[in-house]
Amino acid sequence: MAFNKIWCTIALGLLLPFSYAHTDFFTSIGHMTDLINTEKDLVVSLKDYIKAEEGKLEQIKKWAEKLDQLTDTATKDPEGFLGHPVNAFKLMKRLNTEWGELESLVLKDMSDGFISNMTIQRQFFPNDEDQTGAAKALLRLQDTYNLDTDTLSRGNLPGVKHKSFLTAEDCFELGKIAYTEADYYHTELWMEQALKQLDEGEVSSADKVYILDYLSYAVYQQGDLGKAMRLTKRLLELDPEHQRANGNMKYFEYIMAKEKEANKSSTDSEDQVEKETEVKKKDYLPERRKYEMLCRGEGLKMTPRRQKRLFCRYYDGNRNPRYILGPVKQEDEWDKPRIVRFLDIISDEEIETVKELAKPRLSRATVHDPETGKLTTAHYRVSKSAWLSGYESPVVSRINTRIQDLTGLDVSTAEELQVANYGVGGQYEPHFDFGRKDEPDAFKELGTGNRIATWLFYMSDVSAGGATVFPEVGASVWPKKGTAVFWYNLFPSGEGDYSTRHAACPVLVGNKWVSNKWLHERGQEFRRPCTLSELE
Repeated sequence: MAFNKIWCTIALGLLLPFSYAHTDFFTSIGHMTDLINTEKDLVVSLKDYIKAEEGKLEQIKKWAEKLDQLTDTATKDPEGFLGHPVNAFKLMKRLNTEWGELESLVLKDMSDGFISNMTIQRQFFPNDEDQTGAAKALLRLQDTYNLDTDTLSRGNLPGVKHKSFLTAEDCFELGKIAYTEADYYHTELWMEQALKQLDEGEVSSADKVYILDYLSYAVYQQGDLGKAMRLTKRLLELDPEHQRANGNMKYFEYIMAKEKEANKSSTDSEDQVEKETEVKKKDYLPERRKYEMLCRGEGLKMTPRRQKRLFCRYYDGNRNPRYILGPVKQEDEWDKPRIVRFLDIISDEEIETVKELAKPRLSRATVHDPETGKLTTAHYRVSKSAWLSGYESPVVSRINTRIQDLTGLDVSTAEELQVANYGVGGQYEPHFDFGRKDEPDAFKELGTGNRIATWLFYMSDVSAGGATVFPEVGASVWPKKGTAVFWYNLFPSGEGDYSTRHAACPVLVGNKWVSNKWLHERGQEFRRPCTLSELE
């Protein structure tokens, strides 16, 4: 038995996806796939436990049935039954030995294997931060893509393969997470959705009293006193002794009375409150609105005159020997700044190799802190990334050479190939790739100057969302597996091109993998000479 336990422990160790625990699961779909395998292993372990319990109960049941028949016969004629010496012996044996064995069987804990597995796997479970991060991602997707709570709750999203829905309890949890962030706008939306689903008859462990408690306060915090009172009255109908609700009701009535005294034209004020509550309670900067519109595909449309200047072509890298006989397909995505897309520029095999090299070392993506010049994580960049050097793999080396041949820029001073995988609602809000004048130390430690250009590979298709958008000019570039886009971040003069400010839209449905190469100024002196004009 001891040997079996040791062997089980070893086997469980082999089943673990990695020999170390990941953090920030919610920032990478690639790492979240490991959780699927973990949960599957737990389900198998749970089913084994159920079988063991069923086997144990089957043994006890057979024992009970056998003894039931035996005792029925014995009790009808005890003396005659025991007059048979074998029956007398077996009675002694049963009561002295076999009932003790049955007691041991009943007391035997069949859950050891399952509990051991749970203990081992638990170190690889997501934590509260992951759950909160995933919840915030849903709220972010809701805002960015103008999704109402009912649509999101019912899982009616474009391009989904595996439809799923949110229960009333799930909606309640989303509302609670919004509440802890003092986000009363989303608290109201999701508590109302939870209440609606319960009112429609959904069976749930969620309690209407708790939901109404959160909801009434969230509504009050947004200034709708009348609605807060109505919700509190409904709560008190369900629980007349609710201490906080009774206190709130008295307070609301007091505030309402004071407002009526201050403004006798209560009708006008109530109408004004109703109008205010119809407006979204969040302030968005103009750039934010443009960014979200572009993510939804509602951006500015290029005029026909400008569209005529966009072409597709076979490109040989300015007569590069590697591409004279086999040019690549190139198309213009935008004119100013000039953004070009290379088609079929990275093979599926190369993509899989890059992903396999990157996946074990994916870690939370960072940004440059303009104040310290150091790398740090940020809430506006939700992804994981890894860096790959050319010497690690001939595939990475070949990709670097390809970038150099097609851009005409020296990659020896470029940063390593960065591979990124976006998580739930993964995004990177508007930013510049180059260092601005107020960030003189942005790339000082590299000693290679500013980031002159960006090359971005799309290594997966995305079912919905995930576009690369340029809010300053209204451009949207949509992910397409096997393609790459390229643009210059600096003018030939070395000045930054502020129209290249861009963002990675949240992934609504799907899994987004990209890799990028940031090329730097050093080594480009004769490849891209400076001009005398600052903006040329």
